[in-house]
Amino acid sequence: MAPKFGTSGLRGLVTELKDDLIADYVHAFLCAVESDTLFVGRDLRPSSLHISRVISETAQAAKVDVKDCGALGTPALALSSMAARSPAIMVTGSHIPADRNGLKFYLADGEVSKADEAAINDAYIARVRFAGAAEGNYSKLDAEPPYVRRYTEAFGPRALEGLKIGVYRHSSVARDTMEHVFTGLGAQIVPLAHSDTFIPVDTEAVDPDTRKKLCNWCAEHKLDAIASTDGDADRPMLTDATGKVVPGDILGVLTAKFLGAKSVVTPVSSNDMVRRSPEFEDVRLTRIGSPFVIAEMAEASHTEVVGFEANGGFLLGFEAALEGNLPPLPTRDCILPILAPLVAARQAQLSVAQIVAALPACFTAADRVQDIDPAKAQNFLDDLIGKDEARNAFFAPFGTIASTDMTDGLRVNFESGAVLHLRRSGNAPEFRVYAQAQSEEQALQLVQDAYRHVVRIIL
Repeated sequence: MAPKFGTSGLRGLVTELKDDLIADYVHAFLCAVESDTLFVGRDLRPSSLHISRVISETAQAAKVDVKDCGALGTPALALSSMAARSPAIMVTGSHIPADRNGLKFYLADGEVSKADEAAINDAYIARVRFAGAAEGNYSKLDAEPPYVRRYTEAFGPRALEGLKIGVYRHSSVARDTMEHVFTGLGAQIVPLAHSDTFIPVDTEAVDPDTRKKLCNWCAEHKLDAIASTDGDADRPMLTDATGKVVPGDILGVLTAKFLGAKSVVTPVSSNDMVRRSPEFEDVRLTRIGSPFVIAEMAEASHTEVVGFEANGGFLLGFEAALEGNLPPLPTRDCILPILAPLVAARQAQLSVAQIVAALPACFTAADRVQDIDPAKAQNFLDDLIGKDEARNAFFAPFGTIASTDMTDGLRVNFESGAVLHLRRSGNAPEFRVYAQAQSEEQALQLVQDAYRHVVRIIL
């Protein structure tokens, strides 16, 4: 299958991301943005360096000046390119395995919309060629320091004082950045499990082996928390002092509360807790994918608007007043939804687990069926959506259906209050299974049972 746009950029197998295809997409993007400067960044997967070189060489040949930011997190690249009012391309496959990669495109003012993606695709199909008016110069740019200062200046040098935080270094491109931010805020850092081999970590569906390691590290080093991100650092991962992972949509709620947000935008797959929090006056649910979240943020009822996804990627839509000012950053960020809960807990003299426990009781779980046949999985989902008999038969073991929601995939609300949400990934050959229930144990059991039923049908 040829590379295509999903919920977050262009993705495909590395073997399919040929140099000429990359060059064609670079020209298509440059024609869409009409810029004489391009920022380029990359994650740590083995293929990313070569792809970033192809992008740079293509842009230079088109008389576009290139600012090569090297290996750094997606939000750090976006922050620098937006400050310069220039577009950017991030080479990353995010959390998916190293045999896949992709391109994330950024406009001068932030992430591309679905309309922008369509324009880029049209230009790609037409094989357009961009001719810039610059010299085609190449220079390297260290874009990490402004991103680190963004948080050290906003939160202050003592914000995390007294906390001992582990940094799971796997192959997150922001592993050094996290340590610089945390130490700049007064925390003690314990580096954990540095890897020079790319390890795909999905912060939305952390595997059991990793969860066990996190618990063991917390006990061994007497940590207050462990922090990490996915491969390109637009999704956070945070544990409490026991090593238990706090789900991304819970981090989103905690962060929105800490910032004083009044309007909150999040996909339909997020924990219903967001709709039960009295602090939020305007809650809007969207399809999954940051372009949909950003589009709805523009329609929010209040200027104090934020967005977040179930994976924890957080979008700040207003200037927040903290120790210092924190300007807007309308792209998925990993650091803010890690810092805000930690600082909120410290200010309240509570643990991370305690501030999570104080939220409205609503529990979620998620898993993914990997290496699926996309066509077979889509047919299965279409049958559930379009055929009452198929839908009732599949969901009968889980309870009586009260209502359904087809905003993105199929979300089924049961009379018991439980929820099952099924959808095919837009970025990888995966089928996502989300569950929600009145206890953590029920949510985990529900997702496990649904996972087994899905596997039996689509694999």
